[in-house]
Amino acid sequence: MADSSSSPPPIEPKSAAVGSSPVQAAPNAAPKAAEGNPALRMMGMSCFAIGLPRIRARLPSRNWLIFFALTGSFASAVYYDKYQTKRAKAKWCGLVSHISEEIPPPGAMPRKVTVYLAAPPGDGIRSAREHFHEYVKPILVAGAMDWDVVEGRREGDVRWGTAERIRKERKRKGESTTEPLEMNTKEALLEARERAGLHEWQGVKGDIIIGRHTWKEYVRGLHEGWLGPIDPPAEPVVEAAPADFESLAPETAQHTPGHPSLGDTAVKAAADLTIPSTTNPTSSPSDASTPLRSDDASPTASSDLPPTQTEAKPAEEPPKPPKPRRPPPYISASTYSSATPAAGMPTDLGPAAVLPFPHVLGFLNTPTRVGRFLNRRHLADDIGRRTAAAVLASYQSFQEAALFDSSFASESASESTESDGSTARAALGRQDTVQNAVLAHEERDWEKALRKDRKAGEESVWLDPMILDQRIAERMRVFRLDPAEEERAMKIERGEVERAEVVEQ
Repeated sequence: MADSSSSPPPIEPKSAAVGSSPVQAAPNAAPKAAEGNPALRMMGMSCFAIGLPRIRARLPSRNWLIFFALTGSFASAVYYDKYQTKRAKAKWCGLVSHISEEIPPPGAMPRKVTVYLAAPPGDGIRSAREHFHEYVKPILVAGAMDWDVVEGRREGDVRWGTAERIRKERKRKGESTTEPLEMNTKEALLEARERAGLHEWQGVKGDIIIGRHTWKEYVRGLHEGWLGPIDPPAEPVVEAAPADFESLAPETAQHTPGHPSLGDTAVKAAADLTIPSTTNPTSSPSDASTPLRSDDASPTASSDLPPTQTEAKPAEEPPKPPKPRRPPPYISASTYSSATPAAGMPTDLGPAAVLPFPHVLGFLNTPTRVGRFLNRRHLADDIGRRTAAAVLASYQSFQEAALFDSSFASESASESTESDGSTARAALGRQDTVQNAVLAHEERDWEKALRKDRKAGEESVWLDPMILDQRIAERMRVFRLDPAEEERAMKIERGEVERAEVVEQ
């Protein structure tokens, strides 16, 4: 007999089904994560919800390493050059920024310079404009400068514009002329300012010339404006010689068979009105007396004029030479020495800042163009230095600038070597040496098509040698930055001063 007080036996858990795994049988086991869309798995995509490709942690191949190295190096060079270019422009803008805070005298207009730019050989004016807006304009704006622009789309436009500005200045000063100034918008504005009591800047103004090709036209325009006449020269009238009329007399008096004459013209005019028909034996008298119009389509209305009386075609005229875009120069370069300068020519001509404009075209010059593209910081620094000198109105003669400035000396040395082997610095005794050698290295980049013969009516200022008269060359001045201002610009670049210190006069 079993003991009723004993505890009942423990209840054993039910055994798992046959073939089931222990993991599935465990009640506390975590559920397995979803495997994702099978379509994505077939495409090699990840099973996660975002659907990113499965990236394995491994090194790229040799080809990818070469691509990343070249691309990264070029991108780094471009970024570094742009960064240094911005720093160079900020340095020169900071050097002249204090001028914008100065108060001008009452009734005085802001200082204004004249900018001369022309389309480079083989290209359009757009590249020259972009060059000005990229490197020159920020410094002029920082110095609160105003400017006029003389543009040239073709060869000779800047030459004519420079000479025309000088001739107008001579007319305003009262020089006698047969063609007074035309009253245009600019002249009316000047008169309105004079009535209002406003006057132009009385100090140094100056000119900014961009590129070697523009510099050559500018120098030619200076000589034409100050040495040439103020009025355009009279055009020679071409008159026919008496022998020409004598040669025409026999032809008009004697008619040549097969050629039209005055009688043929009268006969042709009468034939256009009415032409009688030829009488036939079978035709009636009434039909013969009836006139037929020449425009009748019947066979009997055809003209019976001989072939010699038909209208002759006019002789083809020879092609006329193309009309020049601008008037020709008032004076040739060969007559500079014998010309009389204008009475109002100043002792010192306005200082000029000649800025480099490297420009080369052609597929074979791609390495040169890429190298210049990656070194624009040096160009920005050079242009900024010369433009800042123009804003600060710091100038010297060309000889002094060549003796103390290494950039002018190097340009002169490359073009002014004497035949006896002496150095170019010894040749600087001539006034025209430095002006002729400024930016002369840019001519090597001009396209070969420019060196072809010019057509009738076209100028060749770019290819002609630069000829300077002693009276003009000794009056020319060039903007050059003082060493003290150069040191102050270096301090601005290093961050020692925020902007240029105003020097007490």
